[in-house]
Amino acid sequence: MNIFKRLLNIGKAEVHSVIEDFEDPIKLTEQGIRDMKEQLAKSIEALAQLKALSIRKKNEASLEETTAKDYYKKAVLLVQKAEKEEIDSNEADRLAKEALKKQSASNENAISLKTEYEKLQGECEKMQGNINHLKSSIFKWETELKTLKARVQVSEATRDINKKMTNIDTSSTVSMLEKLKDRVMQQEAEAEAYLDISKAGKSIDEEIDAIVKNDDTEAGDALQKLKESLKKG
Repeated sequence: MNIFKRLLNIGKAEVHSVIEDFEDPIKLTEQGIRDMKEQLAKSIEALAQLKALSIRKKNEASLEETTAKDYYKKAVLLVQKAEKEEIDSNEADRLAKEALKKQSASNENAISLKTEYEKLQGECEKMQGNINHLKSSIFKWETELKTLKARVQVSEATRDINKKMTNIDTSSTVSMLEKLKDRVMQQEAEAEAYLDISKAGKSIDEEIDAIVKNDDTEAGDALQKLKESLKKG
């Protein structure tokens, strides 16, 4: 019968261990926070790359705008030189047209790059919002985890104390204290009784010896009187 009881207890212990391993809220929360931190690191890295691409598109758009302005200035300069007859007018017109074509192409490129830049900026802002939300969630869960751990410690301590208090047999303890009290009182009474008996059972010689031992002055006086009486006799 005892063997079956032991096997049952072992089985229960193993089941509880498995449940604790898979359902421990503290362990699950800690793992969740670790996962969120890993995701946060990846998101920050992705945001940095996205911002770098956005900055690059912005710089390229600015460069195309500058190029377009330069081509326009060149076209104007060619026309002015033709008017001053510094160069052939037909040649000036041909070159000015090419310059204006390049200006138009640069403007189109600038517009396209600006559009890409604005789109990337929107994605950056969206990703930054997700990162901020993730940071807030991590902080929230870490705070709640600390509170949870503290509550678990307090609840475990309270449970252990209450369990010990429950196992204490109050009536039995009171009964044992009463028995101990009666025993002490009985021993004290017996000690007092033996003392009285001891005093009552002394002989005359014992009383004399006790007086002699306890009072050296009286013994000295008695000895002196004894000596004086012997001299007279």
